[in-house]
Amino acid sequence: MKTLKVMIAALLLTVAALPARSSNVIVVDVDSDKEKAEARAEREESLYDEATDMLDEHEWKKAAQLFDRVAQLHMGHADASLFWLAYAQNKMGQRSEALSTLVELNKNYPKSRWVEDGRQLEVEIRQASGQRIEPGNVEDEELKLMAISGLMQTDPERAMPILEKIISGKSDIKMKEKALFVLSQTGSKQGLEILARTAKSSTPELRAKAIRYLGIMGGEHSRQVLTDVYNSTTDVDVKRSVLKSFMVSGDKARLLALAKSETDPDLRMEAVTQLGVSGARNELAELYTTEQSIEVRKKIIQAMFIGGNSEKLGEIAKSEKNRELRLAAIKNLGLLGGTRSGQLLVSIYNTDSDPEVRHTVINSLFIQNNASALVALARAEPNRDLKKQIISKLSIMNNKDATDYLMEFLKE
Repeated sequence: MKTLKVMIAALLLTVAALPARSSNVIVVDVDSDKEKAEARAEREESLYDEATDMLDEHEWKKAAQLFDRVAQLHMGHADASLFWLAYAQNKMGQRSEALSTLVELNKNYPKSRWVEDGRQLEVEIRQASGQRIEPGNVEDEELKLMAISGLMQTDPERAMPILEKIISGKSDIKMKEKALFVLSQTGSKQGLEILARTAKSSTPELRAKAIRYLGIMGGEHSRQVLTDVYNSTTDVDVKRSVLKSFMVSGDKARLLALAKSETDPDLRMEAVTQLGVSGARNELAELYTTEQSIEVRKKIIQAMFIGGNSEKLGEIAKSEKNRELRLAAIKNLGLLGGTRSGQLLVSIYNTDSDPEVRHTVINSLFIQNNASALVALARAEPNRDLKKQIISKLSIMNNKDATDYLMEFLKE
């Protein structure tokens, strides 16, 4: 044991005698390097944000200068900055410079997500320069569609068959939908024929898109195509799509005709709804007088609410002999809101002694948040149960008129 202690003491003396080596130690200031990197990243982010602000304000020259500075930093926003630099250059009419910038983007950042956007921008720049890009020579389908759009401006007869081939071929559904959109923008007879064929016999997704675009196009020819599609199919979903397209095209006459003649109750009610969305007040009023189905008449009342026809709803609420329909009209007046509908509801309350009608009016005024009308009714109402219902509604309304009246009532 004594020997071991002597050995340890000798070892400690030896270590102590060794020369100090602190002067040879290299100290690396890790925190300092990290701070510098963070400062550079913050500087890049700040420049990029400033550049995008200039872009939003259409200050193309300032934006280009700032994006160029960000690109030169070769950091996280370098690829995006090259794209936006090219975009700004193109906006300033510097097309050759913009194309050179896009070449730099492809060369330095071939895997960047901005490369694809750059290719589309390149097509736009070349087409704007008057350079014809043959769609058949373009492999990327997105770029091909852009090339076709450019071709439509100069030689639509050559572009049509290519578009039709995309729609009927093996392209994915999104590409086919975009091709249909391009067709719908032409307004040409040939384009309308392709849309018509697609609306009648393509896949469900494409049929729905073609029908929608036919509605957007408007015009008697496209409306007739929609009529043909409606009459030639038994598919309820397709018929619904056509009804919506009639609404989009403003074809109230065809919607009214189908609301009268369609044998399927659901489709008739869909036609009624689309009349409401179209704001077809006269057509709905006419339809209400001839319709026999209670359910369809309820739908007409709802469509009148959608169309904002408070006068006709008030008339039905006052004079309709069917109690169920009268109550439906009162409820929709409440949903409609506005001063006029509030006045009509108060008038109905004061002239109709039916307790359920009055209860429905109270609830409709509550839905409108019409505290002043409810207070007026409460002051004049001698019936204990009705007055109790009005007060219960006022008690949960966050309204000064309601609060003032409740304080007044408590003092009585």
